[in-house]
Amino acid sequence: MRHSHRGGHTKPGSLPGRVRIGSRRGWTRTAVLATALAAAGVILPSVSSWAAQQSTPPSLQKLIAQAKVLSNQIDALGQQYDGLKIQLAQARAEAATAATTAARDAKELGAGQTQVGQLAAESYMTGSVDPTLQFITSSDPSVVVGRAAIMQQLDKESGDQVSALAAAEATARRAQQTAEQQKNKVTSLVKQMQAERAVIQRKMNVLNSAAYQQAMNIFSRTGSFPNIPIPGGNSIGEQALRWALSVRGDPYEWGAAGPSAFDCSGLVMWAYAHVGIHLDHYTGDQWNEGEHISRWQLQPGDLVFFFADISHVGMYIGNGLMVDAPSFGQPVQVQPIYWSAFVGAVRIV
Repeated sequence: MRHSHRGGHTKPGSLPGRVRIGSRRGWTRTAVLATALAAAGVILPSVSSWAAQQSTPPSLQKLIAQAKVLSNQIDALGQQYDGLKIQLAQARAEAATAATTAARDAKELGAGQTQVGQLAAESYMTGSVDPTLQFITSSDPSVVVGRAAIMQQLDKESGDQVSALAAAEATARRAQQTAEQQKNKVTSLVKQMQAERAVIQRKMNVLNSAAYQQAMNIFSRTGSFPNIPIPGGNSIGEQALRWALSVRGDPYEWGAAGPSAFDCSGLVMWAYAHVGIHLDHYTGDQWNEGEHISRWQLQPGDLVFFFADISHVGMYIGNGLMVDAPSFGQPVQVQPIYWSAFVGAVRIV
């Protein structure tokens, strides 16, 4: 179901604030980086581990280059974190199912144990009397045969119940082992995510330091947004594209998927959700959630992916342009497709 949306927009060309946790691969046009490098030359005080390795305080040009490296590292780690988040949700669901199965099998095992225990007690109580003597004392041959058949059936049923109990014990044991494995998997994923988040936070702390603020302001400056015509058409891709374009200027935030902030895969997920299609919040999954097409088949709304680790995604507009949520400090915007890092495209059908 569609609904109206409008996030808080930043003015074109405005400088970003401090980096918030949750950022991914930095994007900037060649012209922007060239402008930033041309502006370099200002000497800033050294307050980071990067600068500590230099004999003199690094220039603004060097800080900008270092900021770009950190940005790329944060983006790659952010994608890994998103993947772990999806795995964690699946593991928790599987753990809940395993726990339910283990409880059910344990209950069935308990019932089987009680039943077999009752049979054992009955056998003990009647074991002092030889059943064949009961049959012999009858003068009716049909009664003797009938009673013998009944005893055979009871023996068979008892044997079946004992066998069923053994099977139930094995099933319950496997169910309990599976439940423990799923529980351990959840614990392991949580630890991985905590470690990943800590690494990302440390890198962001560097970019938030005083020495990097001026460098980040220049590196992240986006200039004006191209005033492109909004594509028409009613295909799924075109409808989703219009939703993505409607939030140009909304801020980038790592791990965000709307309604007022986005990361790259979050923007794609949010836009397609408005046309009734669910996509996972992870570029690695989005890469496999549609039909792979060539660069020459691109149509408005198709997903375009970048870098060998598929760590960035945008939505194709046409004429070599895309809309994406580039990186921290750079709001949702239209920019030229970075063909040198292009790895493929997907059409959501």
